Amino acid sequence: MATTEERAQAQPRCAVSFTFDDGPDERWTPRVLEQLARCEVTATFFMVGERVRAHPDLARTVLAAGHEIQLHCDRHIRHTALTEAELQLDTEMALDALATVDVRPQLWRAPWGICTDASVRVATQVGLQLVSWSIDTHDWRGDHPQHMLADAQGQLADGGAVLMHDAIGPGARRAGCQNTVALLPALAAAARADGLALAPMQHQAISPAAIEVPA
Repeated sequence: MATTEERAQAQPRCAVSFTFDDGPDERWTPRVLEQLARCEVTATFFMVGERVRAHPDLARTVLAAGHEIQLHCDRHIRHTALTEAELQLDTEMALDALATVDVRPQLWRAPWGICTDASVRVATQVGLQLVSWSIDTHDWRGDHPQHMLADAQGQLADGGAVLMHDAIGPGARRAGCQNTVALLPALAAAARADGLALAPMQHQAISPAAIEVPA
């Protein structure tokens, strides 16, 4: 029989979430899903409303695979470039798009992670919690998987949320998401080797303090 110490060591000490922004994308989201299934990882997808309207069946496929869908935006525009009324409308349109695939999100990650005082007010009005990330893979740059892994490994110990992308968003310097797909097995193995559980963000204790609101 295992001792108390052995049982404690066998239990994951905290959780890390693999998260993906900017999808769904008809080419890359299925490849990300296939790799996540191989790695036995359940992830969080922060989706873009206009992409959900274009590919509703793909969003449903994400859900059917056991992953969670949360809100990113309707149009990928910095909150600092929108009036509060424009932000309210963008958010409502995105929520309507997600509702068509039977998703009522609880978490909201803004484009580029940039929030304003208006973001906080709109989030309160629609009942969403603004969240960010703790580990940025910078996969949008097209970095080599080994380089992304080396950068992420030193930050995994305390858990949190790993930022990745399953689509080519504005400002991306890469032509495809193949390096993100290639990163996943090694990143999952590294997290588990550190004694971390892999779980969607909604299953973690999320603190609003993770969001920085510019002055």
